[in-house]
Amino acid sequence: CGPGETVGTALAGHRHVGGITFTGSRAVGMKLLAQSAGGIHPRPCIAEMGGKNAVIVAAGADLDRAATGITRSAFGMGGQKCSALSRIYVEASLADVLAQRIVAQVKAISIGDPTRRENWLGPVISSRALGNYQQYIAELKDAGAILHCGGNVLTDGELARGFYCAPALVEADLSHPLWSREMFVPIVLMARVPDKETAMALSNGVPFGLTAGFYGAEADIPWFQEHIEAGVTYVNRPQGATTGAWPGYQPFGGWKGSGSTGKAIASFYYLAQYLREQSQTVVE
Repeated sequence: CGPGETVGTALAGHRHVGGITFTGSRAVGMKLLAQSAGGIHPRPCIAEMGGKNAVIVAAGADLDRAATGITRSAFGMGGQKCSALSRIYVEASLADVLAQRIVAQVKAISIGDPTRRENWLGPVISSRALGNYQQYIAELKDAGAILHCGGNVLTDGELARGFYCAPALVEADLSHPLWSREMFVPIVLMARVPDKETAMALSNGVPFGLTAGFYGAEADIPWFQEHIEAGVTYVNRPQGATTGAWPGYQPFGGWKGSGSTGKAIASFYYLAQYLREQSQTVVE
């Protein structure tokens, strides 16, 4: 155990290390991949490098189900996981009702000490994360974004003893840089789009492709699954729009800048990527 700059560097460069599994930033993951392929001989390197996960809400969607799945994926664990929902693209005719239902879901969230069963959401992990939350909200406000809910730090009573912040649903212009930046805080961006094709183009228009979700008509499901650029997809799922893979049961891996493998992370598909082939012939 120790910092990546020291312990991680020593392990990754040691000649007796046969392979590497990495979870972290795209910049470091790409460096490790190049290093693993560029030595005396190639070594296995499996890199999971983050996500900027999107959901499409299209005509025919069950908006109650969509609001539940969006709330759980955007704000569960404070948005502090690679599969957290970060971007919502909703057909314009549905946007107002969807926003109202998400806000209602957020208002019902109990925030506080996460060791107490009644609290669904605890604090973010550090003062740095809280500072990031405040910075992102300030940037969005300065750009004229609409805060449908959240955006404030919570300091009442016992909440003053931790890094608590209110889950934020923010309607932002598509030119804002936070549409393509990982945040790892409870903020989700929403945009109104004219049709599902525009939503698909925007969903695929970032360097990442880890998880993605869709709420819409049954007839549109094959279209979504054929065109989305992501390693893990969920359709019409109230338990979570972009989160919820079960390690050991569901293969979990990203496309594009989200990972070096589309096979799996932490499932039985994973082991084979570390094995060496050997053809053995014995003549007696």
